[in-house]
Amino acid sequence: MEADDLASARAAARQTLAAAPIDVCVQPWNGRRKRLFVADMDSTIIGCECLDELADFAGVKDAVSAITERAMRGEIAFEGALRERVAMLKGLDLASLERAYAERVRLNPGARILVRTMAENGARCVLVSGGFNYFTSRVAAAAGFHADRANSLGAANGRLTGTVGEPILGREAKLAALTEEAAALGAPLMAAIAIGDGANDLAMIGAAGLGIAYRAKPIVAAEADCAVDHADLTAVLYFQGYRADEFVRD
Repeated sequence: MEADDLASARAAARQTLAAAPIDVCVQPWNGRRKRLFVADMDSTIIGCECLDELADFAGVKDAVSAITERAMRGEIAFEGALRERVAMLKGLDLASLERAYAERVRLNPGARILVRTMAENGARCVLVSGGFNYFTSRVAAAAGFHADRANSLGAANGRLTGTVGEPILGREAKLAALTEEAAALGAPLMAAIAIGDGANDLAMIGAAGLGIAYRAKPIVAAEADCAVDHADLTAVLYFQGYRADEFVRD
């Protein structure tokens, strides 16, 4: 199928089903089952924004969440927004990170089944986040990812310093992660899936063979190949042609 024909088919499907609670994915039949899965973490694989939850413990959640929303909508640059938000956490005790993870972080429905099923069928699964490695390492282990990439929080004397490690992993770094992981597999980008919800996911979503918007901001939903707005994350398996009896549920 030519690119113009594919784009037209996708637009027609979206228009026809816009009022129905149905997730649809229009794509070429061949090559549906992918060899690489690269996923955003916050509000995609998990149901919260970890930075916003840390801000709650620091008493500045409303201010931080407002900046997060603008950054995810693409209204302000991600890197500057991250530095600004992290600066507001200066002095927060490190025990709050464990509290935030234990009390607030939960895998989204279908996340572990999605990752485990793809991994068991030979795909490489990588969690790539503009958030922090304290959380990605734990979420990656819980969901079954092979690897994770994220930013680091500055800390000293048991408290956050209000700084983030440089260079910041943002939009271009997510794209770099996708291309590097594909190259390491010896796979073309067409053999990859990228999924996310915010503007900093747009580059990797656009480059992957199948770019998926998950409960996404309008700017992301408009540019992704398809969207998951109604089903859980196992929809990504159905998009690839997996049957329910092939899902890995342990």
